[in-house]
Amino acid sequence: MLFQTKHNTNKIISPGEAVSFIKDGDTVVTGGFAGTGSPDTLFRALAHVFEETGHPRGLTYTFPAACGDAKGLGINLISIEGLVKRAIFGHVGLAPRLQKLIVDNKVEGYNLPLGVIAQLYRDIAAGKPGTLTHVGLGTFADPDFGAGRMNSISLDSLVKRMPVDGNVYLLYKSFPINIALVRGTTADPDGNVSLEHEALNHGLRSMASAVHNCGGKVIVQVKRIVENGILTGRQIHLPSCLVDAVVLADERADTAQTYLDFFNPTFCGDLRVPVDEIPVLPMSERKIIARRAAMELTPGDVINLGIGMPEGVASVAAEEGLGQDFTLTTEAGVIGGVPCGGLNFGVSYNPEAFFAIADQFDFYDGGGLNLAFLGLAQADREGNINVSKFGSRIPGFGGFINISQNSRKVVFMGTFTADGLEVEIRDGALRVLHEGRKRKFVNSVEQCTFNGRYAAERGSNVLYVTERCVFKLRPEGLELTEIAPGIDFEEDILGHMDFRPIIANPVRMEPGIFGSEPMGLADMIRRNVQA
Repeated sequence: MLFQTKHNTNKIISPGEAVSFIKDGDTVVTGGFAGTGSPDTLFRALAHVFEETGHPRGLTYTFPAACGDAKGLGINLISIEGLVKRAIFGHVGLAPRLQKLIVDNKVEGYNLPLGVIAQLYRDIAAGKPGTLTHVGLGTFADPDFGAGRMNSISLDSLVKRMPVDGNVYLLYKSFPINIALVRGTTADPDGNVSLEHEALNHGLRSMASAVHNCGGKVIVQVKRIVENGILTGRQIHLPSCLVDAVVLADERADTAQTYLDFFNPTFCGDLRVPVDEIPVLPMSERKIIARRAAMELTPGDVINLGIGMPEGVASVAAEEGLGQDFTLTTEAGVIGGVPCGGLNFGVSYNPEAFFAIADQFDFYDGGGLNLAFLGLAQADREGNINVSKFGSRIPGFGGFINISQNSRKVVFMGTFTADGLEVEIRDGALRVLHEGRKRKFVNSVEQCTFNGRYAAERGSNVLYVTERCVFKLRPEGLELTEIAPGIDFEEDILGHMDFRPIIANPVRMEPGIFGSEPMGLADMIRRNVQA
């Protein structure tokens, strides 16, 4: 029997030829997640063509989480006035140039939940009218609270409320996507692409399918080209039928796995390393918060750790000998391992499996998370949380809305005040040396990323953990439940809040949290389980 191998026209072209596919007014989906997987060769080529010719103009960018280094790389390279007209995004925290264009009303900005955007690409590919979900109800993504519009020139409504069998849902509307600018590891001349050295898969199949089915062009940057037939079916992540052009990275730096690590084999599963060598957190307000939050752990939990303060939970768990008792996940699609932070956020050491982002949020949205540890940037009397907008800084929701609305238990973590806070831990007690200049507990949050009243109505289990006290969400608002030893309620708590919380019978926080030695967390958790 004769088997014929398909050989298409060679799809390997130059960066300049690739970006010539992009026309004025096109919608472009970009790959990458935070500091990982950015197709910078393609971005540089697009910026160069625009600077030389003034075209293409008026592009719409869409992405779950903007790839960037918080300076000039990633999507910052193509955040140019005139080149971009609109951005539909989940998170732009590492894209200051795009943030500024949105804040200055030079570019329309629509902030939608990260998970919904990833799922929407899949629904666009399937020819559906949009993504119907409960995610975002009662938040800034809800048309009743702003529809995700981030400035005064963002006038379109990309989201609508829709009743179904007596319940209200949100329909995030589909839109055509013309171009995909994404990245892989290896390609053959036919255009088959693998991801063996990538730290994430970024949901590339959904993106490519959406663009292909909209009649657009899928352009993939890779680090190496191999001969036809070398890539096997199990290795190929994007088949040739979904790829229109392949571009070899211009510079070695453009093949870096992340903006912090050129290549770390533990990120892509090529190598495993001991995780008991995670550095112990020094004693500080950060460790106090992480220790108290970690008391909510239960063996067997599937957990999401947010960026920033929540990252300390993994360190505390490892120090207390609990590192193997839980499954840690990231919204970027990683299952298992130990999540990284900073520009490596979304990536994990020793990952067990890789999901597409949309698949990860199917799992999250349906209640797959037992526990989520998330940041606490601003809270109000009703328990609402804001992590997405602070004056001229608009990092966006990211996966926060999906995760906070659907996890079985949520622990928000953050210092009680910000900007200049200094504390001292001595003899098992906490003392505030210098109060932060910015209050976090305010009468009304600047933008609603988590709706406390909606969560309370649904019976959600929600805690707010700070270094000096703990609050619990009640239907009536925030209740003060715990106070740190050494802290005065009137002076150190109430004196730095814009409202008076519910006060029933607060107790002292666990003394071991404030000690210099491990706090015996494993025994505490076992006692809690037995109780």
